Amino acid sequence: MIQLDDIDRRILRALAQDARQSNLALAERVGLSPSACLRRVQGLERSGVIKGYRAILDREKLGIGFVAYVTVGLNVHTKAAQQAFERAVSRAPEVRECHNITGTVEYLLRVEATDLAGYKHWHTDVLGILPQVQSITTFVVMGSPKDIRA
Repeated sequence: MIQLDDIDRRILRALAQDARQSNLALAERVGLSPSACLRRVQGLERSGVIKGYRAILDREKLGIGFVAYVTVGLNVHTKAAQQAFERAVSRAPEVRECHNITGTVEYLLRVEATDLAGYKHWHTDVLGILPQVQSITTFVVMGSPKDIRA
């Protein structure tokens, strides 16, 4: 684990809120000179603490009107079955996140589709035909009062 000090944590919080701010603005915000701030950010990038930068997209403007969390239970509990399932969902653009979890099922997916009909197509014609899938449970997102994913 990387040892972070208070300044590193302030830099990370500031970048998580706005990764596009200038180095000058970031330096002012965290109380460093611009050159010291840039060295810190580059060090955080080199060490892998900062893995990359992302744009936060407006799903509504992109025509994504349906978001759901989907749990998937597999019928075979082998490494090969898990790898095959993971390869299949990695090719599905509707699957925005895939997490291997503990509990009564193996996977939790975050799925985005244009609408209910688009989700039904993915559910039936993509996920539903995978030979490893035993159970599917869908939790439809009705609203997201807090969502701080980058």
